Amino acid sequence: MKEKAQRIIPRFWGYIRRYKWRIVISMIASLGVAGTDVAYVKLIQPMVDIVLAPGGQRWIYWVPVVVIGLAVIKGFSRYIQEYFIRTGGQLVVQDIRNDVFRHSVDLSMGYFSRNTTGNLISRILNDIGVMQRAASSVLVETLREGATLLGLTALAFYQDWKLASMAFVVLPIAGFPAARIGSKIKSYSRRQQGAMGSLTKVLEQAFSGIKVIKAFGTEKDEFHKFKSENRSFYHFFRKVIKYDAASSPVVEILGSLGLAAVLWYGMDRVLSGAMTQGELFSIMAAILMMYTPAKRLTKINNRVQQAMGAAERVFELVDEPVQIHDMPGANVIGRAQGEIVFENVSFSYDVEPVLQDFSLHAAPGEIVALVGPSGAGKTTIAGLLNRFYDPDEGSILIDGHDIRNITQASLKKNLALVDQESFLFSDSIRTNIAYGSSDASIEAIEEAARLAYADDFIRMFPERYDTQIGDRGVRLSGGQRQRICIARAILRDAPILILDEATSALDSESEAMVQKALVNLMKNRTTLVIAHRLSTVMHADRILVMEKGRVAEAGNHRDLLGLGGLYRRLYDMQFQSRDEKKAQ
Repeated sequence: MKEKAQRIIPRFWGYIRRYKWRIVISMIASLGVAGTDVAYVKLIQPMVDIVLAPGGQRWIYWVPVVVIGLAVIKGFSRYIQEYFIRTGGQLVVQDIRNDVFRHSVDLSMGYFSRNTTGNLISRILNDIGVMQRAASSVLVETLREGATLLGLTALAFYQDWKLASMAFVVLPIAGFPAARIGSKIKSYSRRQQGAMGSLTKVLEQAFSGIKVIKAFGTEKDEFHKFKSENRSFYHFFRKVIKYDAASSPVVEILGSLGLAAVLWYGMDRVLSGAMTQGELFSIMAAILMMYTPAKRLTKINNRVQQAMGAAERVFELVDEPVQIHDMPGANVIGRAQGEIVFENVSFSYDVEPVLQDFSLHAAPGEIVALVGPSGAGKTTIAGLLNRFYDPDEGSILIDGHDIRNITQASLKKNLALVDQESFLFSDSIRTNIAYGSSDASIEAIEEAARLAYADDFIRMFPERYDTQIGDRGVRLSGGQRQRICIARAILRDAPILILDEATSALDSESEAMVQKALVNLMKNRTTLVIAHRLSTVMHADRILVMEKGRVAEAGNHRDLLGLGGLYRRLYDMQFQSRDEKKAQ
């Protein structure tokens, strides 16, 4: 744990250092706050021994002036301290959150397949939120309370070192249970943040799948699932509270021992004439106030431990290696001709191979279809071409360039993807069509929509292209969402097009409309079509029939039917089923 702390603290400090002047100003102001507390204590002795003594009436009018003056200094210092440290802390957290998100979206698709979205959201929002509270307060509060403690301790020793020693000996003893408590808080805080990740996962899945929940009437099941995770979060949160709440009473109980000794010995000295009442009141005030910053420092240590637990989870995410990255000296290519070559490609997600010795050659402008049963590796081929993953063996080339030696930015500019999910963002239609082509003119956007047969239904909305379509395009039908995605691909104008089950989720009427849009999209482009419905690929230049990660058959539609193999069986099953439905 110490090794982790040694790694985390310098990294955290690297962010804080960017705003060091805000921290410095706030720390200077915190000294003003601490100084006024010490001044209040110091003034008790002259007020008792001089102002309240016979002949001290001439000083009595200065008391409220001094009190108000110190209050003004303290108030102004606290304002400066709070403003600069909180804004500085927020800027620190903003930078961390930006870096974590930037790194997260650079991670490979493999990472996202192994980790839940809820857990990632929790780390970026909740864990960094815990770090924010530490960044906003720990440095300045530690300096302020530490300076107050040192000032009051120095004042107490200056006035009477024997009495101060009785009180001060308790503080080091209190450090041992405080350290033990802090260690427990760190452990449970980390587990608490993990429970929050699970809770966020349940929320994210429930709201994303609300239509399925409503359709199957499983609201109570989802509630019980949420309730269980919420209870788990409370379990760890309660542990953190238990240990945090115990820290102040421990210091207070131990402090009472020192305070009792000071009272007993101090009153004896006053009665013997060894010290004045003002001196006793002053040192007693110093000792009483000394325990307050000691308790606060214990609380600060608890916050530090909570932040350390959260920081470990955050920096674990930051340290996750980016598996897909630009190679040193990667080439920037312009607009490709569109030649695609897979050379003896093998790939597996875990141990079980998905592709085995797969080869493919698509000439510029050619339409190549991939068909076959589920699990044959068709979608994996699309993911490899997009470089969501790198192959375990073999290579993938575009115009003779290995895509691992091409910058990802120039690779993605040459690819356009339309898949079955037809994902749209909660934004306007215009923004969704222009996604990835932010500099496109409204004329180009409208032309892309016309070619995708989307312009007519878009103009039926009162706000037309500025219509907000809701989360994941919920205000649109499946066919409309898919045509918006096709318009997005048309606007991108990439030479290589990937259609991954682009019509599988549509009804016959919507499919016919989308197919017309796809004809416009495929013009003069090398197209890789992945489909279960053979009716969508019969006109492809070449069809590859996939089975268990290998090419089982290859040829055009007529040739494959004549072979009487897997393609023929798939064709007969689909069209026999369709004919039976028509007969009914």
